[in-house]
Amino acid sequence: MASALHTVLTERLGCTAPIIQTAMGWVAEPSLVIGSCNAGAFGFLGAAVMTPDECRSKILAVRKGTDKPFGVNFHSFQPGAEQIVELILANAEQVRAVSFGRGPNARMIGRFKDAGILCIPTVGAVKHARKMEELGVDMISVQGGEGGGHTGSVPTTILLPQVLDTVTVPVIASGGFADGRGLVAALAYGAVGIAMGTRFLLTQESPVPDSAKAAYLKAGTDQIIVTTKLDGIPQRMVRTRLMDRIEKSGSLAMWLRAFEAGAAMKRQTRASWLHFIKAAKGMTGHGDVPLKQAMMAATMPMLIQKAVVDGDIENGVMATGVVGGRISEIPTCQELVTRIMAEAEQRLVALGVPGANAAAASAA
Repeated sequence: MASALHTVLTERLGCTAPIIQTAMGWVAEPSLVIGSCNAGAFGFLGAAVMTPDECRSKILAVRKGTDKPFGVNFHSFQPGAEQIVELILANAEQVRAVSFGRGPNARMIGRFKDAGILCIPTVGAVKHARKMEELGVDMISVQGGEGGGHTGSVPTTILLPQVLDTVTVPVIASGGFADGRGLVAALAYGAVGIAMGTRFLLTQESPVPDSAKAAYLKAGTDQIIVTTKLDGIPQRMVRTRLMDRIEKSGSLAMWLRAFEAGAAMKRQTRASWLHFIKAAKGMTGHGDVPLKQAMMAATMPMLIQKAVVDGDIENGVMATGVVGGRISEIPTCQELVTRIMAEAEQRLVALGVPGANAAAASAA
């Protein structure tokens, strides 16, 4: 009898666990993608904050570190997006999927599909899920309000069934997941698997400095807040002294931070101000984000980079899902995935689900 944990996700993505490691900017680096893929999950490389040259070298690094299929995340409005698309297509024999929030049109999605690359966007609203299905995507990852970074107000337990009732493509649950109980709950709703960001951020293969990981572990659920002061759009962050100062700041201070971060991003990407503004305009693709907010949002990776790359908690911000408030240790990716699958099997056995006993063998 087939394993109850063998789903459309594992079948189509070529992994053994119905678990996706999400493409967190500055975090979903080759070390984490290699670790998650070799552990049986499906990892996405976070290329949305990379230049084409960085993307090329890091795709190569992943391919050297694992023979498993993996995915690449990008934004079609980022500097060098056209080159990154070509890099993905050139590595189609191992790049099994792309993920994105906004941007790709039906023509671009068609190019990926013609190359055998699955398109798996992340959405936070029913209308966006419907639109993505109309564009021809293969699966949809649904992030509820519990998710980290930019987030909506609808909890996963409400949004997930809403989307499942609306679209016909396979759906992946995201926002609030960290263990086998959550995996089984998602499957019970009708999802084909789960996607986790914060839980993979807090693994040994994650490149986040130990100082930042310690700050994440210290934060309880009451220290994880949703703020609109960073760029006018709700974002879930760890509450820190910097976040407290930002919460008390006015609009002028917000624009000053956006200009400073934008200048830093421009230096790093070597893009012009015109290209930067075009990238910001690309974030208004669904028509629900004013340009002034999008311009500030385009600079947020630089503030996140200070914390998760430089370990500078005092001058950076720490995106997190609310589930981070109950994470207390930093396992290897292998330990994490093995444990999640074992917990899921235990719950399935307890529920009397046929085929549950085959889960462990399938995950091995």
